[in-house]
Amino acid sequence: MLKPAELFDLAQTKHDAIFEGCANAWEALRRIKEYVDKNIKTSLHYPKKRDEGVTFIGERVLIGEGTVVEDGVMIKGPAIIGRHCQIRHNAYIREHVLIGDDCVVGNSTEIKNALLFNGAVAPHFNYVGDSILGHRAHLGAGVILSNFKSLAGNVTVEQDGVPFDTGLRKFGALIGDGAEVGCNSVLNPGSIIGRGAVIYPGVNWRGILPANMIAKNKAEIEVVVKRVRES
Repeated sequence: MLKPAELFDLAQTKHDAIFEGCANAWEALRRIKEYVDKNIKTSLHYPKKRDEGVTFIGERVLIGEGTVVEDGVMIKGPAIIGRHCQIRHNAYIREHVLIGDDCVVGNSTEIKNALLFNGAVAPHFNYVGDSILGHRAHLGAGVILSNFKSLAGNVTVEQDGVPFDTGLRKFGALIGDGAEVGCNSVLNPGSIIGRGAVIYPGVNWRGILPANMIAKNKAEIEVVVKRVRES
């Protein structure tokens, strides 16, 4: 349906091996845990990271040269974080996370079982669970990548008008290279956003948005005269 190379420049991650043999890009999600566990060493922190304040960093965390970890950050791990990233105040990085070079994980952003390509940005109040953010993909403030269906069953992706079972109980979103998701948007489980696509602020999105397309919220705002009570 959607091969990894249709959404992502695989040269923009050191972890491209995770996509080998994947017919569909979402298949990489179930490989993240094994990949992280295999490629990390116990009790090893990269010595050239820079702390700014009080942080918690678990034992199985690798942090690249030049990355800044600000006050209040919790990196539970296991996690592999690249070079020259900004891990900002109160970010929460949970289990099995791969973060590329030059990424931003911002204030009150939570990430788990996810892969961020180089230059991906999740800067303010974001939830990124069971998801992949492509090269220079950007989430506006308050964007939520919902990863779990309220109803029983696996997450499905519509293919030619027919729901396709991904085999995943948890599947947030695949955000293609250079895609922009506007502030306070919610992407429902199994959302796929093509390269260079744009989702306007406040959109509740479900399904596949093709490359270079724009999803707009057409809800109209009514402006009326304010009535003032006489005293």
